[in-house]
Amino acid sequence: MTDSPDSSSGDPGSPDRPRQSPPAIPIQPLDAELVTEPEPRTAQPDYDERGVPSLDYVRDKIESRYATSLGAAELAEGTAEGRTLEEQEAEREQAAKAKLDEIRRSLGR
Repeated sequence: MTDSPDSSSGDPGSPDRPRQSPPAIPIQPLDAELVTEPEPRTAQPDYDERGVPSLDYVRDKIESRYATSLGAAELAEGTAEGRTLEEQEAEREQAAKAKLDEIRRSLGR
């Protein structure tokens, strides 16, 4: 193999072959709807005209979330994992009390 200018190496970017541009992709116009005026906001039943929720709505939402969290806690206590977590916490509490009693005895109290 020689490095003569008339031998081609098969490289598309070599000076022996003309460069080809990628095929042209036709541009499609977009369909869009023009909105000239914003639609007037209608007040939701539990909100006033400025978008502020009523006190009753907020209270109901808080009570609903609280009830949901209580239910989730009840369900968690009923599972084996929930019981073992409670047992682990009780063991830690008992170990902490024992350590505190030991420290108090060593101090002479």
